[in-house]
Amino acid sequence: MAFGMFTTIPMPKIWDDRGAKFVMPWFPVVGLIIGLIWWFAAELLMHLHWMSYARFFMPLPMLAGVLLIIPFVFAGLIHLDGFMDTCDAILSRRPLEDKLRILNDSNVGAFSVIMIVFLLIMQFAVLESIVSGNMSTFNRDRISIFLHPTNSMLGILIIIPIVSRTFSALSILCIRPMREEGYACIFRPLNGMVHRLVTPILMILSLLLTWLIYGWVGITVAGAVAVGYCLAMLVSLKNFEFKGVSGDLAGFSLVISEFCGLLALAIVSWWR
Repeated sequence: MAFGMFTTIPMPKIWDDRGAKFVMPWFPVVGLIIGLIWWFAAELLMHLHWMSYARFFMPLPMLAGVLLIIPFVFAGLIHLDGFMDTCDAILSRRPLEDKLRILNDSNVGAFSVIMIVFLLIMQFAVLESIVSGNMSTFNRDRISIFLHPTNSMLGILIIIPIVSRTFSALSILCIRPMREEGYACIFRPLNGMVHRLVTPILMILSLLLTWLIYGWVGITVAGAVAVGYCLAMLVSLKNFEFKGVSGDLAGFSLVISEFCGLLALAIVSWWR
């Protein structure tokens, strides 16, 4: 149910209300799979670029563009939809009632278009910096990076979706829903304290593994994701006068947090 709702990976179309309480605790696992796909695609594309006869067909800007699209496509673009709706509402600078109406409006506003363009431009620039910063490692170690992923910083791409989706799940489970409909209202009443405690387990295990493999670099990127999510959620809640959380606000915060993680990864890749 979690993969069928939050990914485009083919799944049996089965919905069972008794299993709805497990969807949010499984959200970090969804992030794990998307992260693995993202990392594998990055490694594969970097090796294609490294091959002398393929460089003409896979220049670094094109490689960064493909890496930009992959996580959004495998997530079904659902989080970008929440990002755009929330940007429209917040940047309208209207009274609360108008913001709530804009948030629920399916029409696309000018602010959402402007902000999605800004986001994609900046994320493309960050991803190109990441692949450029890791290219020297590929030129030195070549195909051995697949066998020794610690030689490259690209493996940190796995942790970014896990952390962002863990915080997204916790926000849905721990903050009251904004309205009596939508994902926040469907999942939260069916969850108890045990689900809120179980949800971060995968993230904690991932952070421990990241620390063992990448040290402070991996923890810095994960911390940037966490801080980005908390700040984005705080800004969105404040703009809606702390009326509660919704799927759109969670999607908005998730997109911002993953960009913060990529920005941190770009910085540490060049610094390293």
